[in-house]
Amino acid sequence: MKINIKAETVGVPAAFLYRSWIRSLRFDEEGFDQIMELPSQGKRVMVAIWHNELFSLTGYGMKRKVPIVTMASDSKDGQYITEVLERIGYKVARGSSTRGGVKAMMNMVRIMKKENRVAVITVDGPKGPRHKFKHGILAIAKKTGAVILPARAVHDSAFVFKKSWDNFEVPKPFSHVKIKIGQPYMVQSEKQDEAGFLAEAEILEKKLEELTD
Repeated sequence: MKINIKAETVGVPAAFLYRSWIRSLRFDEEGFDQIMELPSQGKRVMVAIWHNELFSLTGYGMKRKVPIVTMASDSKDGQYITEVLERIGYKVARGSSTRGGVKAMMNMVRIMKKENRVAVITVDGPKGPRHKFKHGILAIAKKTGAVILPARAVHDSAFVFKKSWDNFEVPKPFSHVKIKIGQPYMVQSEKQDEAGFLAEAEILEKKLEELTD
């Protein structure tokens, strides 16, 4: 028998558990001030992250009270995720690259412009391939004039879910996490075409990988 549990019912305890887990972690940061300084200079900001590091990077954004907008899918699982994200202070544009993606991207653009929020996108999500940069973020950055900041979370001790497509990582309670933010990148392509965005996606993919060196 399938049990249908309302997302709102799950959201409260899940958000409480998540906050508690994040509070137990010891964070160091490198380059994070850009996320707060660039908007104060009138610049729109997008943060590019890998899906497997989502747990820590989302938590650090919450901890630092960054005004963030992100995406979640239109699926039932996406509704559960949305409930948690909204309870920790995030705005959520619903949709994904496979379901409702255009609608979600337009909603994200609207929220960025209206509320001056920092957009965070898992650039290899929602289903991979792992650590392969998709160029949806480039289209949004071009439309909004935003700079892109590559970001990584480096864990000293984490649970790694090897059966997931991305080897999703959850830092162990009370462990150490280093947050690393790269230099801002402006989209160079004059036209929003496949070839131009593909070349820039490769550049940003390399920038993300270099952050762990």
